[in-house]
Amino acid sequence: MRRSEREIKDRAVIDAIIRQCLVCRLGLSDGEEPYVVPLCFGYDGEALYFHSASEGRKIDILRKNSRICFEFDIPEGMREAEQGCRWGIKYRSVIGFGTAEIVDDQEGKRRALEIVMAQYSGKEYIFPEDVVTKTTVIKVVIARVTGKQA
Repeated sequence: MRRSEREIKDRAVIDAIIRQCLVCRLGLSDGEEPYVVPLCFGYDGEALYFHSASEGRKIDILRKNSRICFEFDIPEGMREAEQGCRWGIKYRSVIGFGTAEIVDDQEGKRRALEIVMAQYSGKEYIFPEDVVTKTTVIKVVIARVTGKQA
């Protein structure tokens, strides 16, 4: 990281940023063209979980290339200045890399959906069997992660 004084090294702080976010931006590589998609997610401290339709560009790309990048950010306000080039934004962010895999078994999918819902609600939910069957679940095992604040 170029600005090492902005780096967040404490994993507990990085985890807290992830848990505060409502959206994860998932970066995929489709040959020569990058593709970024904002998603609802779940986080268990080691992996990220996403639910998806079984077809579409995201799934097509992941089947060809499972290596991904992800990003979270929390904007905390503008920093104004007299000069335009001195303006900035206060933020905390997390960027990481990992490998995506499709969760195939019903119990694994159900557990992942529970993790996703826990990100947004303190309630427990029952997921009907037919819904679990139709839902594609993506698990991203985190290989490395870094945080930054300004």
